[in-house]
Amino acid sequence: MTTNLSSDTIDRLVGLTPELGTFAVRHQRDKVVAATQKSEEGLFDPALPGLTLAERLLVALLACALTPSALCAAEYRQRLLDLNVEQKLIDHISSGALEQITEPRLRAILTFTHTLITDPVKADQAALKALPRAGLSTPEVVTLAQLIAFVSYQVRVVAGLNAMKLLEQQA
Repeated sequence: MTTNLSSDTIDRLVGLTPELGTFAVRHQRDKVVAATQKSEEGLFDPALPGLTLAERLLVALLACALTPSALCAAEYRQRLLDLNVEQKLIDHISSGALEQITEPRLRAILTFTHTLITDPVKADQAALKALPRAGLSTPEVVTLAQLIAFVSYQVRVVAGLNAMKLLEQQA
């Protein structure tokens, strides 16, 4: 199965094209490429119940800002703008200014995201219990954890492929 380049986020972000060796290396396991893209599409499907698309994109933006991954952060920032999410909210999350988030549910979601990314040991039972208190259902908590894990994976793949591409271009 060959992945459609225009729809593969990672290839697009890194600027991978079929003439690059890095592209060939990534696509040796095309089913992994396809599964990664399908995971992203599933997690950011507007029809996915529970967390809103805006909440999911804000989580992704924060995860990318904290990692940091400028390429991925720019992608999620643009998706939020395309969704007409308030610029001020996007800016607060991009800069990690979570104290500026006044909506309790969103603040809890982003606080958990921050904790899981920056100090995973503290993402313990107490941190998890704060989410239902903020109004998240168990399926929403599971989706949140899956989303954070996926974005963490995605930013690492992008960083690795970008490094490989830069080395290839220097050779």
